[in-house]
Amino acid sequence: MPLLHLLLVAMIQGLTEFLPVSSSGHLILLPNLTGLKDQGQVIDVAVHVGTLAAVVLYFWPDVRLALRGIPSLLRGHVDSPSAGLALCLVIATIPVIVMGLFLAATGLDDKMRSTVVIGWTMLIFGLVLYWADRTGKGTMPAEFWSVRNAFIMGLWQALALIPGTSRSGITITAGRYLGYTRHGAAKLAMLMSIPAILASGLYKGAEVIATADAQAACDSAIAAGFAFVSALLALALMMRLLRSVSFTPYVIYRVLLGLILLWIAYVMPTGSLPNS
Repeated sequence: MPLLHLLLVAMIQGLTEFLPVSSSGHLILLPNLTGLKDQGQVIDVAVHVGTLAAVVLYFWPDVRLALRGIPSLLRGHVDSPSAGLALCLVIATIPVIVMGLFLAATGLDDKMRSTVVIGWTMLIFGLVLYWADRTGKGTMPAEFWSVRNAFIMGLWQALALIPGTSRSGITITAGRYLGYTRHGAAKLAMLMSIPAILASGLYKGAEVIATADAQAACDSAIAAGFAFVSALLALALMMRLLRSVSFTPYVIYRVLLGLILLWIAYVMPTGSLPNS
């Protein structure tokens, strides 16, 4: 895989994974709009590993807290903040795993990888984010996460399997709707991404390990490294800005991109794009 293409994929994944603009949508659009070859599952797994490492590093104190709670949780005891956080993360991840298996089994995941779908989801869920950000009470910190709210946010997260929805965007939307502060909603969305990305990586990784070769391993290492750096920078910037800036800039970007994609899909002559 050409180095420039590899770096482009890694940076798109890293920069958009934790911003509410849909990394999967942007990665699908790359070959759809440019004619470049699809990067394939090996690189997909690699860039997800890079972004997973970035979020774990950035939120390491919270990740360590959840890890400490796993032994108690396995014994059936939820008697500490650490066990409570671990339980909430498990509950929040179940819906996306169930939905992911359903889409994979029915083949709907491949059928939704189109410019039209991404255009509509960019537009619609961008407006929903704006609505939730403006109407949510926004007083609860992330520390007030409950099992009930974790399950509700998990149901919303399952919608992110529709390309263009944005996993971080839809979970932040749910968090704002439930009354969390902007920073708190984003923090919970990022923590929820860890088991979600891990589950996706393990599922896809099991499919590609047997076909990987030395060149693929080298490409994967490069992609993972650049995805890690770009994801860490994007994550740090967003979390800092959220203390003083709303989600409106991301909403504007989503709406504009959605309208452009719908114009391309419905107005431009058929055949003018590699895949619409």
